[in-house]
Amino acid sequence: MNVKKQFREGLLTNNPVLVQLLGMCSTMAITTTLFNGIGMGVSVIVILTCSNIVISLLRKIIPSTIRIACYIVVVAGFVTIVDLLTQAFLPSLSESLGVFIPLIVVNCIILARAEAFASRNGVAASALDGIFQGTGYTLVLIVMCVIREFLGSGTFGGGLLGPDGAGIRILPEGVPATFLVLPVGGFLTLGCLIALMQYLLRRREDK
Repeated sequence: MNVKKQFREGLLTNNPVLVQLLGMCSTMAITTTLFNGIGMGVSVIVILTCSNIVISLLRKIIPSTIRIACYIVVVAGFVTIVDLLTQAFLPSLSESLGVFIPLIVVNCIILARAEAFASRNGVAASALDGIFQGTGYTLVLIVMCVIREFLGSGTFGGGLLGPDGAGIRILPEGVPATFLVLPVGGFLTLGCLIALMQYLLRRREDK
């Protein structure tokens, strides 16, 4: 088990969003405020880590012919737990994220790590893979939230800071490019981040 390699892959060289290009639907849809990004990111970390552990424990007894169905059942169980806890203790976050928490059941990141890693490795390595891959996903969400909220709304910390959770206003009203908080803004922001990551990885390979 190479912890440093797993850490580097999860955050940078094999980042689930910027390199593997997984989970982009939710990434573009919910990254309009910092509160959304952190909430979704923590949810994915918890679900991915717990699912990896259980799937790793069961990997030798799950028949290969029904393995995907079994993975979905395991993931669905943890998604239901997280969804109910969010509704109970963070109703504003649950309302803001809407259907995207239940949709974690079929999130490509969760199923990809189950198939590619947890089903082939031990419990400790699978748990670390869930933590690092989930953290890499969360960092991308936070970066996108900060960029889109700042440039699109002129605020920072929406849902967490400021009066009534409206965020701290940095740019005067009328200055921000409001299209960045629309779906097209999600496409543009994510596209720029993917291009930047590919450029940095290419430079690293050349060196």
